[in-house]
Amino acid sequence: MAKEENLNGNVDGDNSLEEKSQKEKKTAKYDSGAADLEKVTDYAEEEEIFSQDVANAITAIGDRRNKEALKKQAREKELLKVSIKKEDVDLIVNEMEISRTKAERFLREYHGNVVDASIALTN
Repeated sequence: MAKEENLNGNVDGDNSLEEKSQKEKKTAKYDSGAADLEKVTDYAEEEEIFSQDVANAITAIGDRRNKEALKKQAREKELLKVSIKKEDVDLIVNEMEISRTKAERFLREYHGNVVDASIALTN
C-alpha cells in the first residue's frame, strides 16, 4: 500500500502532479491563443489608425494645393489687370534678349515700370 487514494479518488503522488501540469499546459495554450488574438487585433487597429492618418494627410495636401492654385489664379488675374505699353515690352525684349512673354510678365509684376523691371532682370 505504497500509494493511497484521496477522498477525491486520486492516488497520491505522481498522478496529482501530472494533472496539475496538464491543467497548466491547457491554461498556457489558452493564454497563448488569447495573446495571438490580441496581437492580431492590435495589428488591425494599428493598420486602421495608419490608414486614417494617411487619408487625413492626403486630404490636407489636396486642400493646400487647392489653396495655392486659387492664390496663383488670383495673382494671375491681378497681373492681367496691369496695363503695359507695347514699346516698353519691345525695349525689354531687345535690350535684355528675352522672350516677349517673360518681358510682359516682368513688366506686369513691376506695374508697368520699365526701370524696375529692367533692374530685376539684370539682378
